[in-house]
Amino acid sequence: MSPTTAKTPDVSRRSERSRKAILRASMELVGDVGYPKLTIEAIAARAGVGKQTIYRWWPSKAAVLLDAFTEVVHDDDYQGGLPDTGDIEADLKTVLRATADEFSDAAFEAPYRALAVASAADAALAEQFLARLQEPGLEVYARRLRAGQEAGQIDPGLDLGLAVEMLLGPFQQRWLTRSGPLTHEFTDQLVEMALRAFAPRG
Repeated sequence: MSPTTAKTPDVSRRSERSRKAILRASMELVGDVGYPKLTIEAIAARAGVGKQTIYRWWPSKAAVLLDAFTEVVHDDDYQGGLPDTGDIEADLKTVLRATADEFSDAAFEAPYRALAVASAADAALAEQFLARLQEPGLEVYARRLRAGQEAGQIDPGLDLGLAVEMLLGPFQQRWLTRSGPLTHEFTDQLVEMALRAFAPRG
């Protein structure tokens, strides 16, 4: 085969394959060994790449894991918004039950907990964790509550940001401290109590 007819390697495709392998390896390993024992070397070995390839794209294992987890979350069914059947209580219960199931799944729980803990000691990571994972999720709930306001189901003067924190705060606290199971009964109670507080006055 002459030089003019030789097939040029598709570098971008090879790079994308490597990137996906690295992200997948980081998610698998954090579940297998935990975040403290997660290393760039281990990720590289699992992904079948050199560690310099990882360092060329990410500054730390936390950055790799954040990218990996963000991709998983962006594939979530609710990224376009929470369901709106017209019954806000039923909609919130459906989503919070699904969230409880997700947070109880080791494949999801391990990387998310690792990022939450690492963020507590790393201001730069905390900023990215908030902007890329937490704030988008909070805004999804705020949009559903805003629709409830427009439908007359939620007090029109309610501070939606604070309302979302009131709804999700106990959930997050129980999950972070492992103080109790994330059952459907628990999430249903959260929704019922929150909506009594959010109801229109008078």
